[in-house]
Amino acid sequence: MSLLRSASLILLSVVVAGCPVAKTEKTVIRGSNTIGEELAPRLIAEYRKEHPGVIFDVEFKGTTYGFGALIAGRSDIAAASRGLSKNELEMARIHGLEFKDYIIDSYSVAVIVHASGPIGNLTPEQVRDIFTGAVQNWKAVGGPDAPIHLYIRDQFSGTYLGFQELAMENKPYALGLKTFTNYAEIVQAISQDTNGIGYASIDLANRAGVKAVAVGGVVPTAVAVNNSQYPYAWVLRSYTSKANEAPAARDFIQFVQSTRGQEILAQMGFVPRP
Repeated sequence: MSLLRSASLILLSVVVAGCPVAKTEKTVIRGSNTIGEELAPRLIAEYRKEHPGVIFDVEFKGTTYGFGALIAGRSDIAAASRGLSKNELEMARIHGLEFKDYIIDSYSVAVIVHASGPIGNLTPEQVRDIFTGAVQNWKAVGGPDAPIHLYIRDQFSGTYLGFQELAMENKPYALGLKTFTNYAEIVQAISQDTNGIGYASIDLANRAGVKAVAVGGVVPTAVAVNNSQYPYAWVLRSYTSKANEAPAARDFIQFVQSTRGQEILAQMGFVPRP
């Protein structure tokens, strides 16, 4: 099956699911799990404090789903954790849609270990091999002769798949690891395990008992993320239809890009726009 045909089937599944969105005060958002997991609900709640009349209809099944819904006219905003593919651009052209692209922020994952551990830098290949289980002893990456204990987010988290894509070449996670529903629990577990390794947001990587590991010599910081130097980071975007952008959707995106919106993003461990 060609890539274009696959994209067409995805779009068709979106189209048959319902009719085009009526342009009312309801703002429909579809797309990325990374955005939808915690960020979108918090931003929507804050926005509605000043705009209680706006209704939000949200569904997060991945960036591809968001683009398909926008192309089909069933969404006001496509929440995306990647840019558009050639096939998605071609599908949009076929349907007469031109995208309007808003950069929201960046989402970055810091690899963390126990604060007392000797490991301060890992290559991308070493990170991949540790989380896939190809390397199971710290001695193989310059540490002590001790087993590696892995701590990650649960499989329902957007980060579970995001880290797998960015750091693991989409290979399966190792067996025998421990999963958690939030970063704070991962940080707590590693702070009590000298052989532990996992990941968390950049801000939580500075908590007592843990430390962030440089990847390929690059320490995870907001500056490194915004300069595209740190490898484990996504630029998060919101896309709308350039010709048919709903005023309520545009107003919400402008709130997210505002000083208040960016403050909320920072509080949640995201990296604000430079």
